[in-house]
Amino acid sequence: MADEQKPKHEGRPDRGPRDPGGRPGGGGRDHGRDRGDRGDRGDRGGRPDGGFSEIDLDKLIGDPLYLDNQAHLVVARLRDMDSGTKSQLRRFYNAVRRACRTAETDRQHEFVMLRARLAYTIARHSLRGMDSLERLLLQVTRKNETRGYERFRDLFEAIVAYNE
Repeated sequence: MADEQKPKHEGRPDRGPRDPGGRPGGGGRDHGRDRGDRGDRGDRGGRPDGGFSEIDLDKLIGDPLYLDNQAHLVVARLRDMDSGTKSQLRRFYNAVRRACRTAETDRQHEFVMLRARLAYTIARHSLRGMDSLERLLLQVTRKNETRGYERFRDLFEAIVAYNE
């Protein structure tokens, strides 16, 4: 029996290389990138096929047809939502409306908090089709202009309307 060489894990599939911490996947830590942190994905929206592009804030402000087209694109990516997810979107839209009505001095803070809430909603309900909205919200918050906030609200209103 001593001469017999038995594999260590007979009947188990090989999981590939392990990182120093003993976890599958090899080579080092990813610092949580697989859960919630979508990182910088450029214009491809994080999909390997280059699926959808970013929403351009300047075009959104200047062109109502662009706003309408972007709303349709987002809704097309969110086709198979259940009623609970639709309710989450309506609640988030109501929060956007409230944030637009806040005093100008507090508006940026309100929208920063909305971005965190949107990120949570996207992760919780697997709404990857809304990643471009999260990035747009970051642009709007950085620009900190009333017109940008209003256009984001209008875009979200169109998304909720077309999604019903």
